[in-house]
Formats: sequence, structure tokens, C-alpha cells
Amino acid sequence: MEGVIAMNDLQKVERTRRNIMKMGAILSLAALQNVSKTDPASANCGNDKPVGRGCAPGDGPNCFLKGTTIRTVSGDRKIEDLAIGDLLPTMFGGLRPIQWIGRYPLKRSDPCKPWVKDALPVRIARSALAPNIPHADLYVTGGHSLFLDGLLVPAGNLINGTSIRRDERDCDELEFFHIKLESHDVIYAEGALVDTLLRVDECAVNFAEYFRKYGTPETQEARCAPWVTYDGGRGEFKSRIRSAVSPWLDRREPLDVIRDHLEERGIGLLRQQELVEA
Repeated sequence: MEGVIAMNDLQKVERTRRNIMKMGAILSLAALQNVSKTDPASANCGNDKPVGRGCAPGDGPNCFLKGTTIRTVSGDRKIEDLAIGDLLPTMFGGLRPIQWIGRYPLKRSDPCKPWVKDALPVRIARSALAPNIPHADLYVTGGHSLFLDGLLVPAGNLINGTSIRRDERDCDELEFFHIKLESHDVIYAEGALVDTLLRVDECAVNFAEYFRKYGTPETQEARCAPWVTYDGGRGEFKSRIRSAVSPWLDRREPLDVIRDHLEERGIGLLRQQELVEA
């Protein structure tokens, strides 16, 4: 029992150390962002552009990378192979048909320069959320929400540098897709619970298809579950403070607890991998 207590205390101290280090990183990033705001050239140095209609990174909806498998009544299928009317198991509405599938291609304008960070998908590694969940690496945009502990949490808020991180890939084109049901819900992607498209807008290259079928999209649609986010670097910094002092005074909010748990899980998975490779 004493050994278990000592291990728990060690984990809490390690969490505090990590969060203090990340608070410093957040402050440094905030300083750089403040500098860039005063420099129009650096503020408009994006290195990607939409193909056709589309939107610039950070402006469009939150989507799945091409190749992501989605659970249907007939088994898992790649998102680009799905069609309107296909039935999907959902968290809140039972079996529901796909109303529309939005497409969002992006192209890197200069192959010699890296992608803008917000254009790159977040990689959620196999078993990052729970054993075998997701059952394969899941790639979504940073704003795409995962359904965790009854809450919708943007993937970008869960980046931990190990099991959940930006995917630094070297390619000239990216293509994203998203699934619209009649109303907002949660579906399965690579076995993980993720939300469907909340709002349709003209960022999709096939927006005209939606408009012809359904007319003007609703501007206000209710989310199927509570949505939580840091709302920027300042919010994340406050979250890190709460986590850092939690071994002595635990005032963490639900998002902080989820983030800390997945971060600790990611470190555990990394150590397991290192032992296997040793």
C-alpha cells in the first residue's frame, strides 16, 4: 500500500513539473504571437490555399482526413467511400442516415515551405484514449471534437506531444471530409467517439450540392452535448496552473482532468513502447 501511495505522489509531482514547463512554453508562444500581430508580413505568411472554392486553414469546419474509417451498419468504411443515405450508428439518435458529406481540399502553394500549423491534422494514436480506442491512428483537424466523459472536446486542446500531436507530414495536398446528419450527433471514427458536422458553410467545395438539396443551411443548430475548450492560449495557461497546483489544491475543471489523464496515459504508452524496442 505504501508503495502505491508513493507512486501516486510521484505521478502528481511529475504532472506538476510537466505543467510548469508547458506554462513556460505557452508564455513564449504568446510572446511570439504578440510580435507577429505587429508585423503584417508575418501575420499573412500562410503557405496553403484552398483547391477550388474551399477556405483557408483555420477558417473551415472541423473534419476527418481522407482515409479515416467510419463505422456504418455494414462495418467500417473509409469516409471518402461513403454516400448520402448510408446508415451510421450514433450515440444519441440510434441508426441515422448521412444527409451530406462535405469535402475540403487544401493545397500547399510552395513545396519548399512548411504547412501552416492549423492546416495540419492532429494525430490521435492508437489506444491514446483507452485500450484500443482508437483502434488505428485517427487524424482530424484541431477543432474537431472528441466525445469524452460526456463532453465535446476539440482535439487541439488535448495535444500532449506523445499520443496526441500535430502530424508533421511532407505532402503538397491534404483532403478533409465531414459528415452531416439531420442534426448534430456523435459517431465512431477508427472506433473513437467524434462529433458530426454542426454547421454547413461555403468552405466545402461541394457546397452547391447541399444548397440544391436542402436550401440555405441553418445558422444556429444545437450541439448534442456540452462543448468545452480553453478558448485560446490564455485559457490553456490558466488550465496548466490549475493542473500544476492540483496535488495540493485540486481546482481543476473537467477539461483539465481529461487533458491530464490522456497526457499521463500517453507517457505510459511511450514507456511501454520503449521497453518493447529495448
